Amino acid sequence: METAADLIPIKFLPARVDVERRKDGTLILRSPEPLRPYARCLGEYLERWAAEKPNDVFLAQRAGDTWRKITWAETRRQVYAIATSLLARGVSVERPVAVLSDNSIEHALLALAAMHIGVPIAPISPAYSLISTDFAKLKKIIDLIEPKLIFVDNVKQFDRALNAIALHDFELVSADDFSRLTHRTDAASINRAFAAVQPDTIAKFLFTSGSTGEPKAVINTQRMLCSNIQSRAQTWPFLEEEPPVLVDWLPWNHTFGGNNDFGLVLGHGGTLHIDGGKPVPGLIETTVRNLREVSPTICYNAPRGYDALLPFLENDVNLRRSFFARLKVILYAAAALPIHLWERLERLSILETGKRVRMTAAWGSTETAPQVTIVHFEPLRTSVVGLPSPGYELKMVPVDAAGKCELRVRGSNVTPGYWRRPDLTVAAFDEEGFYKMGDAGRLADPDDPAKGIEFAGRLAEDFKLSSATWVHVGALRVRAIAAMAPVAQDIVIAGHDRHEVGFLIFPKPGTDIRDTEVRKRVAKEWRRCGTKAGARPLTPPARLSLKSRPQSTPARSPTRATSINTLCWTDAPQWWKSCTRVRRMNRSFCFDRGVRGVRPRITAVEA
Repeated sequence: METAADLIPIKFLPARVDVERRKDGTLILRSPEPLRPYARCLGEYLERWAAEKPNDVFLAQRAGDTWRKITWAETRRQVYAIATSLLARGVSVERPVAVLSDNSIEHALLALAAMHIGVPIAPISPAYSLISTDFAKLKKIIDLIEPKLIFVDNVKQFDRALNAIALHDFELVSADDFSRLTHRTDAASINRAFAAVQPDTIAKFLFTSGSTGEPKAVINTQRMLCSNIQSRAQTWPFLEEEPPVLVDWLPWNHTFGGNNDFGLVLGHGGTLHIDGGKPVPGLIETTVRNLREVSPTICYNAPRGYDALLPFLENDVNLRRSFFARLKVILYAAAALPIHLWERLERLSILETGKRVRMTAAWGSTETAPQVTIVHFEPLRTSVVGLPSPGYELKMVPVDAAGKCELRVRGSNVTPGYWRRPDLTVAAFDEEGFYKMGDAGRLADPDDPAKGIEFAGRLAEDFKLSSATWVHVGALRVRAIAAMAPVAQDIVIAGHDRHEVGFLIFPKPGTDIRDTEVRKRVAKEWRRCGTKAGARPLTPPARLSLKSRPQSTPARSPTRATSINTLCWTDAPQWWKSCTRVRRMNRSFCFDRGVRGVRPRITAVEA
């Protein structure tokens, strides 16, 4: 991971960790840096910046060829007015505020107003309203939290979803009539409500799906969110030197965008440019346009986002100059960054600035608000997710002799549980109060724990071949994508109870999957990847199925356990309707890697 070029100089907390070793092999990792006092609630940050920098821009959102901007002082004024309206409507923990639509200034103002008076905000994935056909998840969420008020940007766009939940008692507010929430302010009432907000007051309900696929409402308290802001500030002290500037698309219904990214800007008095783009064809161009105009100081994204952005950075000098102009950190999360993406980003940074931008990762979950570990040193590998940040404890419970461990977390960032599901809450914690993440990890260097934790995938995603050999899916997927980087956008690993490992490969847009050289490259790398997969070396594909267009009806369906050494390609985007057939090939496979707007059809092929 080391190169000759110098790193862009920024101030990080020194890489140190205290390790408690138990007789059964369990490790407890803690930062030697104690967590300092943190804000009582998120509203304290708003009050501070509105007083200290009233005319600085807090939020910006594109409006045609210009940016609609709102300052800290104006944000506070509107938050007080909206909060007055919410109090008058009787919103509460039992009847919170829900948002069905994407990120927007109105979304942010409504969320801040609700949390300012101790009322939870419940941002719900727009996919449950705009993509679903039966609205089953949306209905379950509304049944669970019973919102008093629901916000959507555009009523017409959400008309079908709203009809599906019409029997519920709620007030609907849209961007078109948002002004009815801002017509008056009762400062005395707001101040009383704000004073009553405590660290354990519920700030948000965020939704995840478990093994059943049914949404769970994860309680996020003010303590969780505020301690996360403080812990990150101690790990990345450079944040105190310059207010962060983000150009960010990550959705606020997810903990990465809604807690980490939004919280960074709120906690440090920065500016958030709400990016209406996404890392898919037709929308990545919006992100590119925004980045030409605004130079971020930190870039947060998933690996897929960097993969979509890189071709533009490599071919557009003005974009590259703007992107790297004041960039200090590139952070990836949600998955390991394939090494070829790391190297391309680093190469562009050196080309533009003469130095290497800091490449970092972090790890956590919706239940940890989200940060548990973060990279604040030069990592050995892209799969290293850092060390526990101040205030948090990481328990590593051995699961095999090779150093792989189950990861569990305890600290002020951890959820108290799931809303109205005491059964799930009890099952989520061990006897010492550590939250069971369901993730696996190992020490990046067993002889030097300060080198960090290496992410080793989800415990449930690994599977055995018919030979009883374990396949570690997370590591194999990253290695396979890196090996097939010129042609593969994503890869799903299959093979549960089969004789061989199988790949379901999604080619990059523009790849001619009928090209002979493409076929040769895939076949070559297929064999090489298998030698380190935890399985025996992969033989050349018995059948390399290249489908340029999805077939409406497959010739036959693989219903028997005879799929050996199969390599499947498919074009995207199409809505995949053959997931049940894929599951018959591989019972451990659950496809959830898609980005809204890209829904691949998966075609299973027997060898």
